[in-house]
Amino acid sequence: MTDIDQPPATDKRRRHAVARCIGPLPLLLALLLGAAPVAASCPEPSSTDLAAIKGHGERPALPSGHEVIADGVVTGEFLGRERLGGFYLQQATEHGPVGLFVYMPSATPSDAALIAPGTHLQLHASTGEYRGQIQLQRVERIEPCARDQLPEPLTVNWPLSEEQLSRKEGLLLAFPQALTVTGNYELARYGSLALAAERLFRPTNTPGETQQRDILVLDDGSYRAFPTPIPYLDADGSRRVGSSVEGLTGILTYAFDAYRLHPTLEPYFEDANPRPGPLPAPEERLRVATFNVENYFTTLGQRGAANAEELERQRAKLAAAVEGLQADILALVEVENDSRALADLVEQLSERTGVRYRAVGGDANRGSDAIKLALIYRPDRVEAVSELYADDDPTHHRPPLAAFFRSLDGGPAFGVVTAHFKSKTGCPPRGDIDHGQGCWNQRRVEQAQAMNDFLDRLAAAEGHERLLLIGDLNAYGAEDPIRTLTHAGLVNLMARKLPPERRYSYVFRGESGYLDHALASHELAAATAEVRPWPINADEPPFLGYDGPDNATPHFSPDPFRSSDHDPIAVDLEWR
Repeated sequence: MTDIDQPPATDKRRRHAVARCIGPLPLLLALLLGAAPVAASCPEPSSTDLAAIKGHGERPALPSGHEVIADGVVTGEFLGRERLGGFYLQQATEHGPVGLFVYMPSATPSDAALIAPGTHLQLHASTGEYRGQIQLQRVERIEPCARDQLPEPLTVNWPLSEEQLSRKEGLLLAFPQALTVTGNYELARYGSLALAAERLFRPTNTPGETQQRDILVLDDGSYRAFPTPIPYLDADGSRRVGSSVEGLTGILTYAFDAYRLHPTLEPYFEDANPRPGPLPAPEERLRVATFNVENYFTTLGQRGAANAEELERQRAKLAAAVEGLQADILALVEVENDSRALADLVEQLSERTGVRYRAVGGDANRGSDAIKLALIYRPDRVEAVSELYADDDPTHHRPPLAAFFRSLDGGPAFGVVTAHFKSKTGCPPRGDIDHGQGCWNQRRVEQAQAMNDFLDRLAAAEGHERLLLIGDLNAYGAEDPIRTLTHAGLVNLMARKLPPERRYSYVFRGESGYLDHALASHELAAATAEVRPWPINADEPPFLGYDGPDNATPHFSPDPFRSSDHDPIAVDLEWR
C-alpha cells in the first residue's frame, strides 16, 4: 500500500504535543459542558470512542471526514511506506474491545517514538474509509496518555463465523491451535500465505470428502508487491504447503476480499511436510512416470522461458527432477510442438543426468496445439517394441500418444498411453462453462470417451490388454472424465493405492488435488507394485521456478524443487 492508495495526509497542520497535566478548572468546564469523560491521563476529553466511530451497537458508523478526538492503546505498529503506513489502536468500550486502524503514512521520527505497542495515545484526526474498512486518517495531532499495558490477545480458534470475524476485525488475536499452510502462491508477490485448520483439498478430488473450507491469510504487515526479503521462509528458502504454524498472534483485518492477520509476534513454523529425497531406484521393477514439464520451449519468449538465462534454469531443474525420479519410461507433457524442442530436452537430460534417454519415434500426428506430448525411455533398461500410435479423434486438440515396451530382463510387452486433456481455463461465455468441475468439463468427458475407444483399438492391434494411461487429464479424481474412464474398466491407481491425503499433484488457490493420473487395465493393475507421487513441485512456492520474480533470485537453486507446477507420478511395475 502506498500513500497514492490512501487519502492524502494533512501533516502540514499537524503538530506534535507533549504530555501535560490537566488542572481542575479545565476538568470542571468539561464536565459542565457535557463533554465526553476524560480518558485517564489524556491531555483533554476524547470526543468519542472507537465503538462509535465504527458503528458498534445501534448507532451507525461516523461518516468519513468527521473530525474526532479519540484514544486507545497501540496494539500493532506498521509505520512506513514499505508497510501498512499506520498502526492499530484498541480500546475497551461498553460494546467490548474495539480495534481500529490509523493511517499515518508521513509519521515523523518523533511520532514513531510514541507509537509503540502498549502506549496509550490520543489522536486528533478524521474518520475515513479504505476499501470498505473504517479507519482514522489525516492525523493532525498525536499525544501520549498513560502508558497502559498492552491488552491481552483475545484467544480464538479457527474457523470463525462471518459475524465473529466482523466483530473481531481490528483486534489483537491469538490462535493457540496449529494452522496449516494450504497455499503459498502469493508469498513472493505479496508476502502472504493461505492458512486453514487443515490442508484443503479440491471438493471433487475424492468422493465423499468434506472439509471446513475457511481460509485465513497470514499477511506480513504490508500490502507492497514483491517484498524483499520474502517473509516466512525456511532454511531451504522455501515455505511448503503442509507446513504448520502455532501460537499465531496478530491483528485481524479484512482487505482484498479476504480476512488477513498481520502478525505482531514472529510466527513459528514447523516443517510438517519436509522436502522429500530422491525416489528409491526401481531395481528389478520397471518404473513408468508422467511429468508435466511446464512449457519446455526452446523458442524463447513464447509460453516457456523468456530468455536464455531462464531456459538454462529450466533445463537444470528438469534434469535434477528426472535424475531423482529414476524413470525407465517417461511420459512428458507440455513440450513445445517442435521436433527441435523434444530433441533438445532429450539431449539435455542425457548430458546432465548421465543416463541416456531416447524418444519413441514414428510419424504419429502431434496435432497443431502449441504444446505436445512425448514418450521417452532408457534403452539400457527397456526396448520399444512399437512406434508411436496417436489418437486422431477430432475431440483431442493434443492427440494422445501410445507405445509398447518390454523389459530387457524379460516379461510381457505392455502399452503406455499418455494424454493431456483440455484445461479448465479460458471459459467460454456460454455452453461448456464451469458447473463445479471447471469449464470445458463436457469436452474432457468427450475426450475420455474417445480415449476408451483408443484403448480398445490398441488392445486389438497388439493382442493384449496390458495398458497404462498416464498423464495430465486436467480432471480431479472424482470428476466426470475420470469416472468415464473407470466405468469403462480402468483402475484408478492413485485412488486404489494411496490414502486421500496423498492424492495430490497440483495446488490451485489453496486447494490440493490430482490432475495427473495413472489408470490401468485390470491386467496391468495386477502388476502394479507401487504408485508414488513425488511431491517436489506442487507444495513449493511458485517463485522458486525457473521464471521467478527478481526478489526470488537469491533463492534459485538448480535442484528438482519447483521444476514444474505439477508433481511427477511414478508407477512401479513388477511381473511375478
